[in-house]
This record gives sequence, structure tokens and C-alpha cells, in this order.
Amino acid sequence: MTSADFDLDACVEGVLSADRTWLGRAVTVVESTRPEDRVSATDLLQRLLPHTGGARRVGITGVPGVGKSTFIEALGTLLTSKGHRVAVLAVDPSSSVSGGSILGDKTRMPNLAVDEAAYIRPSPSSGSLGGVARATRETMAVVEAAGFDVVLVETVGVGQSETAVADMVDFFLVLLLPGAGDELQGIKKGVLELADALVVNKADGGNEIAAQRAVRDYRAALAMTAPANPRWVPPVLAISAIEGTGLDQVWDQIQSYYQALADSGDLARLRAGQQVRWMWAMVENRLLDRLRGSPEVADLAAELEHQVASGQTTPAVAADQILTAFDA
Repeated sequence: MTSADFDLDACVEGVLSADRTWLGRAVTVVESTRPEDRVSATDLLQRLLPHTGGARRVGITGVPGVGKSTFIEALGTLLTSKGHRVAVLAVDPSSSVSGGSILGDKTRMPNLAVDEAAYIRPSPSSGSLGGVARATRETMAVVEAAGFDVVLVETVGVGQSETAVADMVDFFLVLLLPGAGDELQGIKKGVLELADALVVNKADGGNEIAAQRAVRDYRAALAMTAPANPRWVPPVLAISAIEGTGLDQVWDQIQSYYQALADSGDLARLRAGQQVRWMWAMVENRLLDRLRGSPEVADLAAELEHQVASGQTTPAVAADQILTAFDA
């Protein structure tokens, strides 16, 4: 679909009526990096803005092998059975290497993928965390306008992706494995500090005792960190996504968290802060796009890269020259 083919009025109407075809087109437009599509995306998001903000925004992360896909599918299926409409979005800065296959994401969650009350969207292969995070924020706005009242944002990559997701959601859940003694060594303190809940998965198949031991260990670890929200003590729960045990308790904790935020007025402040940070993130992304697209910078870049690589000049001096050329 080209920009000339994009019918803004029809797209807005289609998204608001939760038409799957128009929803897919809207998400494609907001994910696009083409300048003409960015204009369409801006107009679309402005029209959809009054219809956004009503969803529970939950971020989910965890080490490889922890069972994120199984957990998300089990939780999502539970929620759709309760009458919720669930959107699953992924933030994967490595998708430019793996390809970020839509088919791959949907085969990981086969039951949820065919659930009429669910929508699964992987991150685009944009090759940078900033681009992926931007697209995920904007896709979140689209699915909220389409009436999805729970948005689950999965971090597939590692490192900064956890911080990026925590910055765009209200509730950040860290999924963990039994055997906490070993795993604690591999968990960054910063990730624990972001957590609004720790959930020990795979408390089944003889792992129940290890899972309860992990719960105690993680509670002790949390006691040594500053909570993300001073009004909330992050719970530590043991569950089995495969058996479906403990999922209701996870959702109850998420609901209790939202109630606490609503009672204190913190939810409105949290959402306002998210919007302001989104604004500045977009300023940074667009400045970088303009910088890279500048003919003046392009004329200098190759030579300066060579000079820096060969030790003829410092990165700082080269950066100043690039910015001077951009400002000219």
C-alpha cells in the first residue's frame, strides 16, 4: 500500500470498528520508516488519540528458556476467556538479524493466534532499539483505539530492551526460573529494580519445591533494591504456565496494582510521563534520521569514519565536524 492509496478516514473508521484488515494496514503505516508514510502515521495517530489510553499496559521480560511465549499465551487465553481483548506486541532489537518473522511469533502462540479476541504483532526489523520502541509505542496506540483493553508487550531481545519496555508500560513483570541461587547471578540489579512483580515459572514436574525456594530468594533480593513505585511492594509468585496454575493470582496482582495507582492518582501522572518521554524519544529519532539523511553529512561521513578508524582523529573531533556540517 502506497501513501497515495492510504484513505485516512476509512482507516480511522476501520480501526475504531476493530476491522482486522484496517487494523493491519494502520499498524503497517505506523511501523513504516518511509517519510510519506510517517506523515500518514502522524495524521492517523492524531485522529486515534482520543480513543487511546484505556488498556492495561503490561510489559513482560525474562531470560531465554523461561517460557515467555507459553506464559503470554496462557495468560492471554485466560484473559480472553474472561471477556478481555488482548494484544501482544514484541520488542526485539535483534529482529534485523533473525528476520522477526510474523509466522514465527504466531507459531509460538498457536492458540492465541487464532483467538478472535486476541491480536499478535511482532516488532519490525528496523535494526535499532529506538526504531522498534517507537513502532511499538505507536502500535500500542492503534490497538488501544481498536478496543483491545489489555496490551502485553514482550521483550525478546536483551539489554536496553527491558528499559525501553518498562518506559512504555504501567506494569512490568519479570518472569524467572526455579533455581534462584544460580539465576540471581545472571539477573541485572537494574531489571529487578524495574519489576512490579516477579513470577517464577515452571513450578511443575517436580520443580515445586525449587520454585518456592526461588520465591523466598527473590523476595530477599527485592528487599535490597528500591521498588519502582514506592506505593507498591512487588509480589513474588510461583506459577506453571503449562498447567495454568497461578495465572489468576498474577492477574489479580496486576488489577490490584492498577487500583492502587488509580486511588493515589499515580496512574494519570504515570501516563502523562510516558507521553512526554515518547515525545522526546521521537525528537531524538527524527533528528537522527535527518542527520543521516543530510547530504552535507554524507559527504563527510566516509572520510571521517576512515580517519577515526585509522587513528588520524578522535571520535569527539569527528562528531563535532559532523554536527557542524549538519548545522550549516
